[in-house]
Amino acid sequence: MVKLAKREEQIMKVFWDLEKAFIREIIPHLPDPKPHYNSVATMVKILEDKGFLSHESVGNMYRYFPVISREDYQGHAMKDIVSQYFDNSYPRMLAYFAKEQNLSEEELNEILHIIKTKKQ
Repeated sequence: MVKLAKREEQIMKVFWDLEKAFIREIIPHLPDPKPHYNSVATMVKILEDKGFLSHESVGNMYRYFPVISREDYQGHAMKDIVSQYFDNSYPRMLAYFAKEQNLSEEELNEILHIIKTKKQ
C-alpha cells in the first residue's frame, strides 16, 4: 500500500466519513483553502488509480466510495512510522509518547487498560 500525500489523505478522510459521495459533496468538508473542483477531481482519479477509491455510475455522474478502510490504512501507516522512526519497536514508540508528549497519568492508565484488554 502506498503512502498518501497530505491532500490525498484529507480527501480519503472525507470519503471514510461520508462512505459514498460525489466530488461536489466532499469539497465543503476539506480544510481551507478549498481546492478547485477540477483539482479535487484529478486527485480523486489518482486515488482511484491507486486503488483507494472506486465509483458507481449515477446517471451521467460518478459517486465514489472507499475500497480501502480507514483502519487498514492506519495500520499500514503506523507500521511505517514504527519502522522508520522507532526501529520496529512499539515499546520505544510508546516510551517516546510517554516522555516527549507529556502524557498524563490518566492517559497512561488508559493505554495500559487498552493493552490489558487486548491481551484477554
